[in-house]
Amino acid sequence: MPNITINLPAMYGDHHVTEVRRLLLEMDGVTEVYASSSFQIIEVQFEAPQVTQETIESKLAASGYLGELSLPAEAGVAANENGARPFFRHTAAFAETGKTVGFTQQVATTGRPLWPCPGVGALEGRQEEMSDG
Repeated sequence: MPNITINLPAMYGDHHVTEVRRLLLEMDGVTEVYASSSFQIIEVQFEAPQVTQETIESKLAASGYLGELSLPAEAGVAANENGARPFFRHTAAFAETGKTVGFTQQVATTGRPLWPCPGVGALEGRQEEMSDG
């Protein structure tokens, strides 16, 4: 049984681990999936005649997990939406790690995801539930 290792830069949270495992284990021939959001890597064991590495990679690509994670660019100026009060986003990268980034921002959570997140669509219905109760 072949065993492959694939880097998934867009798998940065545990909810992605759950989704990647679900996507791959639904495929005929995939027998085992180990996924780590910390290392952004998966190991897949599969039965070669039933499924190929190319099929697995195309499934991951179609779901948005292959390739680089696109991040919004910092403009360095206050942004506002539809004439609302301006909000600021502060970003800090630390020399010790080179990759740690912290964000401070108030963003409305209704109608869209807060971050580019493969496998997760816009948040819906929560505002209506809160106003009914």
